[in-house]
Amino acid sequence: QVQLVESGGGSVQAGGSLRLSCGITGFHFVNHCLGWFRQSPGKEREKVATIDRDGTTSYTDSVKGRFTISKDNAANTLYLQMNTLSPEDTAMYYCAAGLSYCVVGMTYWGKGTLVTISS
Repeated sequence: QVQLVESGGGSVQAGGSLRLSCGITGFHFVNHCLGWFRQSPGKEREKVATIDRDGTTSYTDSVKGRFTISKDNAANTLYLQMNTLSPEDTAMYYCAAGLSYCVVGMTYWGKGTLVTISS
């Protein structure tokens, strides 16, 4: 069974940084889309960043220039470096993995890690 476990969430003040990690078991990264999503109470889940099979990255406009998605294939770990954090970034962050290119969508999801940004 494929499992994704997020870590690195917490509470930081505006302007600070956090690095989220997602360890994946039962699944190898090669030729698979990986990504980070987030959701706040009362809002729908939104894509934050993805890294496609060929290494191409994509970011939602609100985090572009501040967040960086990366991966370590040998460690089967996905990362999200978040800089210049704002209260608007407060949400539950989920990592996800697809079976093919990102355009196909995601199949596996983690349970989430909470990120809280205070001013």
